[in-house]
Amino acid sequence: MANELYPIFLKLEELQLLIVGGGKVAHEKLKFLLKSSPKVCVTILSPELSLETAALVSKFGLKVVLSNYESGYLRNKNIVIAATNDREINRRIYEDAKVEGVLVNVVDTPALCDFYLGAIVTKGDLKLAISTNGNSPILAKRLRQFFEDVLPDDSECLVNNLGELRQLIGGNLSEKIRRLNTLTQDFVHNLPESL
Repeated sequence: MANELYPIFLKLEELQLLIVGGGKVAHEKLKFLLKSSPKVCVTILSPELSLETAALVSKFGLKVVLSNYESGYLRNKNIVIAATNDREINRRIYEDAKVEGVLVNVVDTPALCDFYLGAIVTKGDLKLAISTNGNSPILAKRLRQFFEDVLPDDSECLVNNLGELRQLIGGNLSEKIRRLNTLTQDFVHNLPESL
């Protein structure tokens, strides 16, 4: 079966995100969200927080609601991540999110997800997202580690230079694309063999 997911890059600082849960799994999801989008507008909802989660909340000045889950907390939210250790509460969050029109990810339950949190590689403005269609997070993690090691730290320079070049190239869109394709093709064919 083919992976039919459509990858998108969201401006999380412009959306309202809710993470329900304050333990180890919530911490892991929060940590990777903040690594990729440090200005994310996120609220943590949980009756208590682990020390690690509390440390991230403090470091980034995140909003916390120390309470049990109720459906009203989904109001005015765009995305919810259900990361509690209670399957019934996670299922309730999923059902409530569907009613409210909120995108939902129930951690470790692919059938109850509108989206998956893939592995992400970031080198400045270059960002790669890796998905295994929810089947193997560990493979996605290993691929992320591979690309983090292989892609040079100065990849951002290449991206920025190509962005400037794009602005300088005249002509219509088709001509710009043709010229950029020619330039980048030469770049790829002249890469050092050590890569």
